Amino acid sequence: MFLLNGEPLAIDTPFTTGDVQYPANWLRLSTPSEKAAIGITEAPDPEAYDQRFYWGPGLPKDHTQLIEQWVAQTKQTAGSLITSTDWYIVRQFESGVDAPPETLLYRQALRSACNDKEVQINATKTTDDLASYLTGADYPVWPTS
Repeated sequence: MFLLNGEPLAIDTPFTTGDVQYPANWLRLSTPSEKAAIGITEAPDPEAYDQRFYWGPGLPKDHTQLIEQWVAQTKQTAGSLITSTDWYIVRQFESGVDAPPETLLYRQALRSACNDKEVQINATKTTDDLASYLTGADYPVWPTS
């Protein structure tokens, strides 16, 4: 990242220093000595972090609030997935036509997956644990119909 007077400069964006206006491509085309001549320094890019779990590098969000948020999101996802099969259940209730067994199994698998995810989310002790679970390779996918 390039800095001018301690402020970051965006690549491909024009900027002004003193009375001189520089075009958008100047940072790409200029040499290191040309940059240094007007006071531009280069610094490492800021450390990346997952904004879903952290306010900044090493600054975790409140674990309890994240648990509530992720449990609610998990329930919402399960609810939206199961909704597509609700008509089978309504038809069964209203007209006595049985819902297909595979539909009932799918609905049960969704409820079970939702419960399992909630248990794992609630079992985390820290924001790091929660982030690792939700972004890890072992995070279970939702059942498909």
